[in-house]
Amino acid sequence: MYWRELGLQQLQVSLSIPIPADTVLISKVELEKLKKNDLVGVYWNMKDLEKRTNRKSEWIKENILFPSRFRKKLDVEYGGFVYYPKSKGQNWAFQASKMSSFLETNFNLIFGK
Repeated sequence: MYWRELGLQQLQVSLSIPIPADTVLISKVELEKLKKNDLVGVYWNMKDLEKRTNRKSEWIKENILFPSRFRKKLDVEYGGFVYYPKSKGQNWAFQASKMSSFLETNFNLIFGK
């Protein structure tokens, strides 16, 4: 009815779009689930995190890993999902699925200051 009040008409069309045999259509929700599952059981090192965030390790440490408000959530010593090296030569380790989720959830806190 609203369309007609504006002087517009509604057109219903039936389309047939060919989909290649090697292609599958899925919902956006299902795609997001698949992406999340792709990170399950995967561990990142610092280089991986640099690639994911497009930031250098110094920035990541200063803005994400070392501020106390985040460290208490992240550090395995507090039940988190980031291994903080205890001595020189040890490597950072990040549980990819949880770190990815943390970055998504806390974007405004990381960049909002």
